[in-house]
Amino acid sequence: MTDYSNQPYQTPPVKPNSNLALASLILGILGWTIIPTIGSIAAIITGHMAKNEIKNSMGALGGDGMATAGLVLGYANIAVGVCICLVVAGMMAMGLTIPFLNQ
Repeated sequence: MTDYSNQPYQTPPVKPNSNLALASLILGILGWTIIPTIGSIAAIITGHMAKNEIKNSMGALGGDGMATAGLVLGYANIAVGVCICLVVAGMMAMGLTIPFLNQ
């Protein structure tokens, strides 16, 4: 049986994350909290840029999951905003109002 206790423990090298992927994730979160529309659009743009940068680095950069999360947050926020606008426009077209505004 081989004794591995005398060999030093070596950690595998860690790939650096793409800064654009981190920016996409942060902007996606900000798009849901502080800066809704602008943050979401910026998250989508930087997310796609990060995915392209990671793909072109040929394995030298990481952060694909962060870029994907930023894209999902950005697209989801835009989709929810469009749905809300369509509902409000439909209500206005039918002559309905938003509750509690007619006081």
